[in-house]
Amino acid sequence: MLLAIDVGNTNSKFAVFDGDKLVSQFRLRTEPKRTADEYAAWLTQLMQLQGFDPGSIKGAILASVVPAVNLHLRRLCETYFKTKLLIVGEPDVDLGIKVLIDRPQDAGADRLVGVIAAYKRHGGPLISIDFGSATTFDLIDKDGNFIGGVLAPGVELTIESFYLMTARLPRIRVEKPANVIGKATVPAMQSGIFWGYVGLIESLIKRIRAEYGEPMKVVATGGLATVFKDEIGLFDAIEPDLMSLGLLEIWRRNRR
Repeated sequence: MLLAIDVGNTNSKFAVFDGDKLVSQFRLRTEPKRTADEYAAWLTQLMQLQGFDPGSIKGAILASVVPAVNLHLRRLCETYFKTKLLIVGEPDVDLGIKVLIDRPQDAGADRLVGVIAAYKRHGGPLISIDFGSATTFDLIDKDGNFIGGVLAPGVELTIESFYLMTARLPRIRVEKPANVIGKATVPAMQSGIFWGYVGLIESLIKRIRAEYGEPMKVVATGGLATVFKDEIGLFDAIEPDLMSLGLLEIWRRNRR
């Protein structure tokens, strides 16, 4: 079995594959100071509750945007699972694609994993949108190469800024309001967030397609993709497990 770890700024996802089949997923809030022993105590217990032996893990791969956790996760895999951890972005890991941007070293591991999975499942050219701490629009050409993208503040980050940077505005949930024009503070905020992001996403998709000059599919991932899909209507597919599938594909490319 393969352990595929996706560490984001807010949450970390641990996915377990048996061959091509995704058999379990576990989520944990990202904490840079969490030790390998703490990870092991949490993860091995959940695996056993799911009915499989942690000793069945024979490979591990990591994509992380929080470098401080990498050492602890390497120790987790080597000490408790007796396997080497492949880390996306390290020199010995072959992605199998070209990174065709001005500073290839600046491309986030999560963005590269996402485009590899999106291209594997849908071909290209393609726009891969990830609704995470940032809302990212990543572009893949017809040959599967990463050619750039757009970064915007994530929806939850915007909501948190609303709350932290103002004296009287409350925290709100992301949901479609009954009307565009709010008759109270919370509905007005919900309208600004929801319809503001609908406009942002639609506008960027159209502008990216126009600048690229060819038809492009759109694949979305992340928890909020389903919140916006009905209003936007430009998504060709929603892939909730895109990062895990991309890690599986990269691990296969490096099995040698």
